Amino acid sequence: MCRNIKTLHNFEPPATDEEVRAAALQYVRKVSGAAKPSKANEAAFERAVDEVAHATRHLLAELVTTASPRDREVEAARARARAEKRFGRAA
Repeated sequence: MCRNIKTLHNFEPPATDEEVRAAALQYVRKVSGAAKPSKANEAAFERAVDEVAHATRHLLAELVTTASPRDREVEAARARARAEKRFGRAA
């Protein structure tokens, strides 16, 4: 899995449309092998991003869990601590 795609399920507040689209964009970039499509492929690329984002929104809406929602600030602090431990500085 692409390391830039973040977990979006079970957060409080829920994932925003921007976060869902960013994850979809990263997925399509990874699958297509192109960070920026050529003009000839631009429409197909954007359509794929829209469709993946749409499917992701449906998936997130239908997933169920008994776990309590994770706090975004707590998770961000943990990620910063991991980065500092790994790289010796805050990311």
